[in-house]
Amino acid sequence: MQSPFPIPPFALECKLYANESFGASYKHPFVIALANGTLDPKIFRFYQIQDAKYLESFSDACAILSTKVTDPDDKLWLIDAARMALVVEGQLHLGYGKTLGYDAKTIADTEPTPNNLAYQNHMVSTALKGSILEGFCAIAPCPWLYIELGQHLLREKGTIPDDHPYASWLKMYSDPGFNDYMTHLLAKLEKYSLGTDIATKQRAKVTFQQSCNYEWMFWEQAWTNQNWPSR
Repeated sequence: MQSPFPIPPFALECKLYANESFGASYKHPFVIALANGTLDPKIFRFYQIQDAKYLESFSDACAILSTKVTDPDDKLWLIDAARMALVVEGQLHLGYGKTLGYDAKTIADTEPTPNNLAYQNHMVSTALKGSILEGFCAIAPCPWLYIELGQHLLREKGTIPDDHPYASWLKMYSDPGFNDYMTHLLAKLEKYSLGTDIATKQRAKVTFQQSCNYEWMFWEQAWTNQNWPSR
């Protein structure tokens, strides 16, 4: 599949290393039902609320990384990325909340699922304890997968009718405006891979693959209505 944005060498290494994990999301029944418009609104509601919880930690990871880089441009980009995760995508969540019956308080009061909490901890702990390269590899799969997936679904469908129940979601992530975001993100990932030793690069690729696995697990948790054991 041709990428809608340039993929530098180390980013390509990461994607090839995690190829099976990355591609698994395309075939998940949640994604297929979402694209077809047949996804149960209750499942989508569950997903949206959990996604909002996840984005809080994505924002945290970006903010942590901003304290570790020394290039002012990279700091500003990461701060903007942290803000965008909460503001831009937050508008999508609350927009659906009006029709699906949830609001900011609902999101705040909802406990993250086991899969969601594990993914959040993976990103934040990597940003805190890992190298800068590992930190970028922890956050990159989420936007990369969503943007490629959104544009893939648009090509598959041709057009997204306004009466599609998930038109806002599909239109947001198929927007080519996100290509610029990914171009900058992957360029920074490449920048921090240069001069990095082999062991650190390998850890970074494993981190990338783990985030890809968590992306699949995120669809799965919504599809299966995952919850904590009764206590």
